[in-house]
Amino acid sequence: MSFRRISQSVLSAAALTVAVGSMLTASLVATAEAQERVRWGVPIAFSANYKALGDALPWVAERLDKETGGKIKFEVFEPGKVVPGNEIFDAVSTGKVDAGYTWMGYEQGKVPASVLFGAVPFGLEPWEYMAWFYNAGGKELIQEVYTPHNIVPIFCGIVSPETAGWFRFELKTLDQIKGLKIRYAGLGGKILQKLGASVTVLPAAELQQALEKGVLDATEFSLPSVDEQIGFYKVAKFNYFPGWHQPFTAQYLYINKGAWDKLKPEYQALIDTTCMAAVTYSLAKAEAIQGATLKKYKDAGVTTVKLSPEILQELQKAAKEVMAEEAAKDPLFKKVMDSQVAFQEAYQPWKDLGYLPRDWK
Repeated sequence: MSFRRISQSVLSAAALTVAVGSMLTASLVATAEAQERVRWGVPIAFSANYKALGDALPWVAERLDKETGGKIKFEVFEPGKVVPGNEIFDAVSTGKVDAGYTWMGYEQGKVPASVLFGAVPFGLEPWEYMAWFYNAGGKELIQEVYTPHNIVPIFCGIVSPETAGWFRFELKTLDQIKGLKIRYAGLGGKILQKLGASVTVLPAAELQQALEKGVLDATEFSLPSVDEQIGFYKVAKFNYFPGWHQPFTAQYLYINKGAWDKLKPEYQALIDTTCMAAVTYSLAKAEAIQGATLKKYKDAGVTTVKLSPEILQELQKAAKEVMAEEAAKDPLFKKVMDSQVAFQEAYQPWKDLGYLPRDWK
């Protein structure tokens, strides 16, 4: 073989090596760029039009887009567009979607302890829940509860107490609850069932019509401002307080474990921190707008009523019985409940001493 032919072979091999190297480099660059971008479709449980309750995740999506220059984008889907709002847990757990945003408690039939992170009758108030979650073991407990279900739950919103319900008649005693057709979610629903009510959980879009047609005698759903958007005041003229069944209402960004593990650590940290900001955003907004809503109710002829101490005491007694029954059935439920109760008891002296009494004038 001549020197010239050998040189041509060497050059051809070198060219091939360069070409292959370029292809590999391009592939690695493409892979790196793909890892830099996050594109998730995120269904939400409540309409984004619901102030404080529904607009927190769209706010998170907007912030992440701006903070990352478009590298993290959440496409927010209204309830029912991808999955029904109360089925987000299953959709994220199975990987049907990468992430979803919901109230924690719709899955209580499968994950009994879940509801304790969503709302607890006669439990912690919003800022107390935040204190427990971030500083007294709540964050660690929620991971313990959800890890077996392939979900990474991130605390991502909290709002003020709900109302105790909308009734088409004046509620004078709890005897009137027996046989009552009422919409009530979570542990509050179980408590009213114990007291003889016929409890159902209907989506928000169906509630006003159900009240109008007599399918429901009464309902609860959310904050006064959200209830006003739905239009309950047009049908039921008695609105009861306080929201004994949901002193806080917490929401979470559920992320499929596989999708979470693919994120860069700095993206994980950014999503977690932005959700922490959303907790402040949602609570501040919820607190800011209730006063104006209650004025609208007064102008519309709605009677706002505080439940009597006697009724609240009866409800609390039934609540303790239901909580004990649930704790006896599920060790994780008991573990989370005991942690919250211990924190509530330890916090109470400071609450009593540090804040003005609410009945003080």
